[in-house]
Amino acid sequence: MTSDMTVKAALEALNKALNQLDNEVDRQVEASRGATEAEAELNRMIEDRARIAQELDGAQDRANRLEEANREVSRRLVTAMETIRAVLDR
Repeated sequence: MTSDMTVKAALEALNKALNQLDNEVDRQVEASRGATEAEAELNRMIEDRARIAQELDGAQDRANRLEEANREVSRRLVTAMETIRAVLDR
């Protein structure tokens, strides 16, 4: 009977160890999956940031062109007003 109990205890210990191993493998798989999902989200955020930065650069370029055009229009209006005043003063 003693050897039967020793074998039974060894099998129970082995079963417990296998269950613990199985649980740890499950935890590792979940941790890996979480890391993979986090990395994918980070990559999406990096791509979004690059796209937004490019759009911002384009908007800034357009704003600069509009500002320059505004200065040119203002300069021409001043010139036109001065010319009209000069004509009217004659």
